[in-house]
Amino acid sequence: MYPLKFSYDVLGEKALERLNEISPTPRSVLPRSNSQARKNQDVKEEQNQAHRDLFAILRDHKDDPNLRELWTQVNTVPEWVDWEQVSRGQDVFYRYGGANLTGLAYQSLLGGMGAQRVVETLARTGGFSTKVARRRLYETTQHILQCTRSLESIQPGGEGWASTIRVRLLHAAVRQRIMKLTKERPEYYNVEKWGIPVNDLDSMATIGTFSATLIWLALPRQGIFLREHEIVDYLALWRYIGYVIGAPTETWLSDPKQTKMLMESLLYYEINPSSTSQILATNLIRCLEDRPPMYATDSMLIASARWLNGNELCDRLGLKRPPFYYFALMAAQCLFFMLSCYVYRAVPSWDRWKIKFLRKGFWTMIVESQSGLMGEKSAFEFKHVPEFATLTEMDDSEEAKMKTGGVETRNLKWLVIFVVGGGIATWLGVKVTLGITKRVLGGF
Repeated sequence: MYPLKFSYDVLGEKALERLNEISPTPRSVLPRSNSQARKNQDVKEEQNQAHRDLFAILRDHKDDPNLRELWTQVNTVPEWVDWEQVSRGQDVFYRYGGANLTGLAYQSLLGGMGAQRVVETLARTGGFSTKVARRRLYETTQHILQCTRSLESIQPGGEGWASTIRVRLLHAAVRQRIMKLTKERPEYYNVEKWGIPVNDLDSMATIGTFSATLIWLALPRQGIFLREHEIVDYLALWRYIGYVIGAPTETWLSDPKQTKMLMESLLYYEINPSSTSQILATNLIRCLEDRPPMYATDSMLIASARWLNGNELCDRLGLKRPPFYYFALMAAQCLFFMLSCYVYRAVPSWDRWKIKFLRKGFWTMIVESQSGLMGEKSAFEFKHVPEFATLTEMDDSEEAKMKTGGVETRNLKWLVIFVVGGGIATWLGVKVTLGITKRVLGGF
């Protein structure tokens, strides 16, 4: 794993350099000034710059000698890709939709804040302050939904395929910017300790959080176990996404055993929460607290995180221990997911209906709704530009929050249903057993 911290997507970075020559960023032509006020104004102007779609520029200049190699690579479908299998992998995401979104938010993302090296890069973008973290979370979910919306969406020319290339170029831009600042001030980012920003190991870990940790951690901890063929299909989907995004995928995603081994190695060697980890984890909780579509309190959010990540990691992330009541609600939620997932997947026609329903429902909730992205699909532009003064800090500001019944009310209803239903079932079982016993004993 160690060498992978110092290797990265060279092809994507070379393409980015050429794209910047073809279409310079506005900041590259701004008048220079040594005054701090001028520098601050430069940053504001850059953040408010007109949209610059790097994918569109790449597509329009695909015959450029310096861009042709990347364009050819992303348009070349590897021989190991089976589109029917990829389509089945997309269905797996929606078959276990609610549990998957829960796992992505509270285990993959929030638990991933325990990766000390990675959070040092995230903190320098400023993209995980409470004011922007929620939108950034929605944009990441948008990318996943685009990649699973239809088979055509992930194939060359599709919407999810294009977004994956945009994310690839965004990663290259973040890496270039941090390395440029580090050359000016070596103390800004410790390359020797943390590796190259957004390196190959980071890319592999990111793909793993969307696939392996869901399969072997987040879903089982919610009582859901994928069938063997579903695991193979789902990994095939993310292997292809990893290929397009420029992550190494040759061996570790081709075999479930290898994938699980890498996941366990990353958890063992990379999870080591720092003070920065605590800041980002806390900011994530605060940006989701009492917000649509879940309207969950911080206690419910933290209970979800502790259920999926364990107390040891959450203690080190600085998350409080909520009352037992919220763990009971989380248990009811897991029982609800188990019931709906196992029942629907047992009946093929129900399974197809659920997948179709959630595919449309998630898109509406995350992308189109007023509480989501309001129909403004992200082009994954380089908005959160690292600067020497940029470092995500704990945000104590109080924002206006919308408070109404949500996930906790739903979980409480299901808790009552399961408790009452379990009590009635137990009472009936006892009655039947006593009746049978009396009849048996009466026959002697």
